[in-house]
Amino acid sequence: MKITLTPQDDVSCGWFHLSKPRKPKPSHEGTSAARWVVVGAGFTGLAAARQLAVHYPNDEIILIEAQVVGYGASGRNAGFAIDLPHDIGAEDYIGDIEIAKKTLKLNTMGQTIIKDLTRQYSIDCQLRESGKYQGAVEPRGIAVLDAYRRGLDKLGQNYEMIEEADLPGHLGTTFYKKAIFSPGTVLLQPSALVKGLADSLPDNVTLYENTLITDVEYGQKIVLSHQSGKIIADKLVLANNAFGMGFGFLKGRMLPVFTYGSLTRVLSEEEQSRLAGKSFWGLTPADPFGSTIRRTADNRIFVRNSFSFNRDGKSHEKYLQRFVRRHRESYERRFPMLSGVEFDYTWGGSLSLSRNHMGHFGELRPNVYGALCCNGLGVTRGTVTGTLLADWLAGQRNEMIDFLLKSNGPNANPPEPFLSIGVNATLMWSQFRAGKES
Repeated sequence: MKITLTPQDDVSCGWFHLSKPRKPKPSHEGTSAARWVVVGAGFTGLAAARQLAVHYPNDEIILIEAQVVGYGASGRNAGFAIDLPHDIGAEDYIGDIEIAKKTLKLNTMGQTIIKDLTRQYSIDCQLRESGKYQGAVEPRGIAVLDAYRRGLDKLGQNYEMIEEADLPGHLGTTFYKKAIFSPGTVLLQPSALVKGLADSLPDNVTLYENTLITDVEYGQKIVLSHQSGKIIADKLVLANNAFGMGFGFLKGRMLPVFTYGSLTRVLSEEEQSRLAGKSFWGLTPADPFGSTIRRTADNRIFVRNSFSFNRDGKSHEKYLQRFVRRHRESYERRFPMLSGVEFDYTWGGSLSLSRNHMGHFGELRPNVYGALCCNGLGVTRGTVTGTLLADWLAGQRNEMIDFLLKSNGPNANPPEPFLSIGVNATLMWSQFRAGKES
């Protein structure tokens, strides 16, 4: 079958350009065969390939990346490795307590894997166990924080509720009216992490970059073709999120939604003193369509907001031009003391979402497996599901694997044109309704 849904990201990702340069691995040429082939060298695919190599040290594992490592979706997110569950459909944002406990355990496992690997291989990705703020400006957002506090109490988690008068000492801005600080989140530079994970893979993993699969044939063997050759797999692992639909799976069940980020230039020492507050922090909005804000380790301000539904999975310049203006407005509202500080970079990055916020874990068809649809939690969820999928393929079972296998997976979307009309209308209305939170 012909694969038509393929990644094509913009060239302006700040995380990618500011992280340590690396020499990409060669693209694949000719014909190769392997027992295990993994498609997608983001958080999920890197974790799956690494763990398969541990379980099968005598097998070659082939890992295929359509672009270069750190350039795609995993290198474009906000860099939050979050431990706490957040069920936006529940009144207290925690929901079923048993599911919440397992989700917390799953996310914490993902964090632990990342922290262990960064220490073991000395990966410099600005990783800080700094916690995160969830901030609110308007009454509706403050109500969200109060509801979430009740949920965290039910879950037995530590947090600190910070009132308006005290927030400037944390964030350096008087913009926010209230925030919850939760200590368990890890902040990092995502592209630097992905690059470091790729360059520390076990010796029996062969990584091919800039290798875009254009055709796939399923049968007793799986044949993956590209413009310069083909790769024959006994077993195929898909770790490419919404692009898994291009391989014929979960069609009409995942949504390739893009979100957008900007990074300022480095703040001068004088500007840093004007901002005050902590020198490194991250904040997510009470309203999911509000702005995520970070002050980075290299003294830049990161702003992320705005969404678009890109059915083809590709970046589009028109959205970058439109949303950089929104980033500027969001920045100026929060940091009037640093008005006019230029953005060095603005970029888009894809999320794989489902309408019921569920992902797929396990078999897709005989000899084809996947950990797909991270629903915006790629750092932790991609890492842990990729690892556990490899464990399951090696015959292991445990509480977390069983929890993932029991998932109903992404539910079906409405047919076109109703899907695009509905998603675009929802995104526009939700971003408008976010108000000052945006």
